[in-house]
Amino acid sequence: MNKPKMASEKGVPSNSSLLMLLDQIERMNGEAMLRDAELARHVTAKILHLIQTQEKSGREIMSKGSGMEVILASLENCRDVQTTLNILYILTELLSVGRGHRVEVFISKGGTGILFQILISASKESPPSVELMLQLHSLLAKVGPKDRRFGVKARLSGALNVTVNLIKQNLQNTKLLLPCLHVLRVYSSNLVNAMSLGKIEGVELMFKIIGPYSKKNTSLLKVALDALGALLKSKTNARRAVDGGYVAVLLALYQDWHRNDTRCRHILIRKGLLVCLRNVTNIKLGRKAFIDADGMRILLNSSTECLPVRTLDPLVNTSSLIMRKCFPKNRLPLPTIKSAFHFQLPHIPAGGPVAQLYSHPPGVDDVVDDSDDNEEAEADTDTENDEDEKDNCMLNDDIETDLNKLYPKRSLCRPFEDLKVYERFFLELSEDFQGYTLKGPKSTNSMPSSASPSSLSASARSPRPVTVPSAQTQPPNDIPIPSSQEDRSSTKGHGTQPSSSALTSTPSPPLTPLDLDNIHLSKGKKEEASSPSDGDRVIEKELVSPFECVSLEEKEDLNADASERVRQEGSPINATRHIQSPLLLGGIPTLRVGSGGSNLGSDCGSEGADEEGGEGAVLEVPDTARLLPLHNPDLYVEMVKETCSVPQYAEVAYPDYFGHVAPTFKEPLLERLYGVQRSKIFQDIERLIHPNDILDKVVYDLDIPNCPLVKDEGESLKFNSQFESGNLRKAIRVRKYEYDLVLNADINSNHYHQWFYFEVSGMRVGVTYRFNIINCEKSNSQFNYGMQVLMYSVQEAISGRPCWVRTGTDICYYKNYFARSSIAAGGQKGKSYYTLTFSTSFSHKDDVCYFAYHYPYTFSTLKMHLSKLEDLRTPQIYLRQDVLCETLGGNHCPLLTITAMPESKSSNHIYQFRNRPLIFLSARVHPGETNASWVMKGTLEFLMGTSTLAASLREAYIFKIVPMLNPDGVINGNHRCSLSGEDLNRQWQSPNPELHPTIYHTKSLLQYLAHIQRAPLVFCDYHGHSRKKNVFMYGCSLKETVWQSNISATSSDLQEDLGYRSLPKILSEIAPAFSMASSSFVVERSKESTARVVVWREIGVQRSYTMESTLCGCDQGKYKGYQIGTRELEEMGAQFCVALLRLKRLIGFRNHQHGWDLDNDVITIPAKTVSSSPTTYVMEEDEPSFLEAIDYSAESNDEDAEPENELADEAQENLDQLSD
Repeated sequence: MNKPKMASEKGVPSNSSLLMLLDQIERMNGEAMLRDAELARHVTAKILHLIQTQEKSGREIMSKGSGMEVILASLENCRDVQTTLNILYILTELLSVGRGHRVEVFISKGGTGILFQILISASKESPPSVELMLQLHSLLAKVGPKDRRFGVKARLSGALNVTVNLIKQNLQNTKLLLPCLHVLRVYSSNLVNAMSLGKIEGVELMFKIIGPYSKKNTSLLKVALDALGALLKSKTNARRAVDGGYVAVLLALYQDWHRNDTRCRHILIRKGLLVCLRNVTNIKLGRKAFIDADGMRILLNSSTECLPVRTLDPLVNTSSLIMRKCFPKNRLPLPTIKSAFHFQLPHIPAGGPVAQLYSHPPGVDDVVDDSDDNEEAEADTDTENDEDEKDNCMLNDDIETDLNKLYPKRSLCRPFEDLKVYERFFLELSEDFQGYTLKGPKSTNSMPSSASPSSLSASARSPRPVTVPSAQTQPPNDIPIPSSQEDRSSTKGHGTQPSSSALTSTPSPPLTPLDLDNIHLSKGKKEEASSPSDGDRVIEKELVSPFECVSLEEKEDLNADASERVRQEGSPINATRHIQSPLLLGGIPTLRVGSGGSNLGSDCGSEGADEEGGEGAVLEVPDTARLLPLHNPDLYVEMVKETCSVPQYAEVAYPDYFGHVAPTFKEPLLERLYGVQRSKIFQDIERLIHPNDILDKVVYDLDIPNCPLVKDEGESLKFNSQFESGNLRKAIRVRKYEYDLVLNADINSNHYHQWFYFEVSGMRVGVTYRFNIINCEKSNSQFNYGMQVLMYSVQEAISGRPCWVRTGTDICYYKNYFARSSIAAGGQKGKSYYTLTFSTSFSHKDDVCYFAYHYPYTFSTLKMHLSKLEDLRTPQIYLRQDVLCETLGGNHCPLLTITAMPESKSSNHIYQFRNRPLIFLSARVHPGETNASWVMKGTLEFLMGTSTLAASLREAYIFKIVPMLNPDGVINGNHRCSLSGEDLNRQWQSPNPELHPTIYHTKSLLQYLAHIQRAPLVFCDYHGHSRKKNVFMYGCSLKETVWQSNISATSSDLQEDLGYRSLPKILSEIAPAFSMASSSFVVERSKESTARVVVWREIGVQRSYTMESTLCGCDQGKYKGYQIGTRELEEMGAQFCVALLRLKRLIGFRNHQHGWDLDNDVITIPAKTVSSSPTTYVMEEDEPSFLEAIDYSAESNDEDAEPENELADEAQENLDQLSD
């Protein structure tokens, strides 16, 4: 058998006395060594002396190819105790030097097995040599951690019993006990060994060694605790410890060490005790024993005392983990986890999510801790790289590896006869314009439309009574309160439709309208075109020149504090308008009297019309039309009347009525305070320890059919969410100024809790309130990385500052003690909900404030904006609004067509008009991603603008736009689904015309275009991303998918046009919020039914994208360190348009073989590594865990911080899931 060749070490002579001694002992092996034991002792003693006195001697042995083999062979054949000891001393000296290479050589030569063999032989001697046992265990402790099969070898050789018996017989021999405990710790790292050791009383033995505080033998105690902690990773041993009453013993010992270790010199011992508690509480019995032994109070008090000392963070971290794990799992305080609202579907597909939902018995299902769901121990990770390798191994499983599916192939399964009905949505492709006066006034240039703006709103339906918001407070002194009915009628009867001059008037700084029409290049001087030809030259110059940043930035100090700016600016809006309070529409009595808490009906504690702010008051409110050309409060109310909601909302929220004027200042990401999460967790734990301090009073509950606002004579806040896009199911007052909030699930679903939008009133000034949203589902959130919630103050709006602002302090997001139903968790037990907690105070007494996850954008807002866009149309713009289809809820889904009118009726101009490339855009398939609608608003405003760039863009393309793919979900406050209870962006492969009408008909439009050979040049679906920063894109690429997988493919298999990278690359150059590094072009199996992949694969659109906009902020570019606002989102929509124009010019240049070949240039950039994983049933989500990992047990970066096992599992499930 060939011996492995060992690496030689430099500087060693070829012949020496050491080599002669090695040769001599090699010749003595076998019978000679037995016959001449004295000589063997002499030779081995000389070798030991040389190694101890000459450093080169050790290198000399290792350099000799068979040096280690000779020593091990001598050890194996030796029967003399002294000779054996000499050889063990030699090995100890050799293996104590170096970085582990010598130990690896020792293991590879079979040294571990030889040591066990000698151990077994020595144990049979009576009595065994103490010195020999000491040296054997010392070597085994050194070798064990490096030998992967150490535990197996020990078990098969019978060494476990030997070591345990040796410990039992030498409990007072500290010198021998220490190496034995080291070896026992290594034994126990193998789960099978740990169970075997438990059977021979290994656990009980450890409790005989550990003891109360003492300054003696602390090293021994530390090793014993490490060994006990390893033993308790076995659930069998954990049960044995519980049955023996050792949980209380561990708590008492921890208390004793905590109390006496005042100088914090024995942190490792205290940490070892906590690790034992952590492992024993991995089983249900251990958790119960911990609670019964008052462990929550003990650890909470000790942790609180440790908080001021940063070096004690490892103790606080582990204590926090144990307490959170042992906190009894509670059910959500709901009668059912299903949505509070129900919508009857036309039919329920068998086996679908809705059928499964309603096949289960009523009530919140099995959330009780019935099993040891997390009883297996949390394995200590060796290195982060090991975890990364596991993650990558798992994540790559989702990448598509079937080459046949990676080739885009037009699979138009529907016959063209079925698709011909969609020809009516493409009148522009056959229009001859013979009935038009193309250069005439706007009134003679009307667009043919299958639905006018007003008809988009189900005009056939009778309008519902809608209550316009009113303020509860006494109006300011300078606001006239009319005493006559005529004044009130006048106020009510005459709308506030702004005049054309009002639309174009220049507002006072600092609140300024976002001028998407006059978008300009910030690096160059803005040039004005005096004629059409001059304008063309300007555009040509802009597009051919190197990329420059497009900026809509106001010249403001980005570092100005947002709140300070709001206070100092004063009212920027000079014009005011008066509204009736409350305004009754259609002569129908209002359902809402007063505003605080949105009381419905007198039975619910209505304050009546005689209260302050009642029916007789007239409020002076800002005329936001000066700053918001597309906003009209009266028009918005009309749109709300014609919007169908499942709860039949009859109220209008203040922010949607008044509108939102984006502030010009930037709001920085919130800096996370050290220790804030732990303090919140400890406050939650105090609820269990001091239950009498908890009020637990329900103040708002949608499950009470006709009276969700619970009458309260105290100082409780009043809540309301009964308006379009509102979401808050229940509010519980837990402490005087603290409230637990429960979100409503998506209709026909029992999960997807993330979007919230609710009203709060009845607050006190100068008081800090804490709000806890307790049923979030995602395992991480940008709220842990600087994101804040949004608040809208009605008092601020009335004072002239109608805007959403970021608010909240002490914000964090963490796992709580409310158990998720296994039904809602896809059959997985033991999952928990997460809490988003934030604190805030209010500046105005009796204000009415609104809180939202992100800037709200309702379906009625969209209809109002589309109606106002129609008013902005000029004779040069071709704009048509169609009704694509009717949704399940009875709302109309709008479809827009935007392009430029032909220059004349000549055949050449008509031909050019009809043959413009198509761009297909869509947004808001996920209702909770409101930022997608703000980006779409920016796109639409730019397209309808009068700038040279906008005109050129309209002349270059025909735009087909579905601005809201999921109106029903938006209206009813869903986060993810439509009324069918399904994620519409997972239905593109086989949409059902009844259950998914908007997807079915949108796909049909694309199929029709493919049939007539007019597939879009670009398809882009606007989305929002909750776990990443910046704006970025997802596309589809054969090559990049293959690169990220293990597919074997030839170069001929990977032929692909590289143009899919062109548009993202352009955006990365001109849009400061866009990040090319965050973009990905990998195709995943779990995304095969999304719009992006289906349009790429079936329609054959190479440039098929999802554009993701952050809900948080940016970590690169000029917006780095700031939270994103509507101004930046609308700017992004406008910059997307500019990028399309540049794409058109660049494609034209490339086709004519001059200019810059962008596609070939950008592909030279190496694709970033992309990780992806299968989506889970529970969240089926797109947003990956944010790359900045956070320890959910604490904020410490200490290496000893213990990651929470369940959290790590969930994070791995969702890590780097690409979003669509």
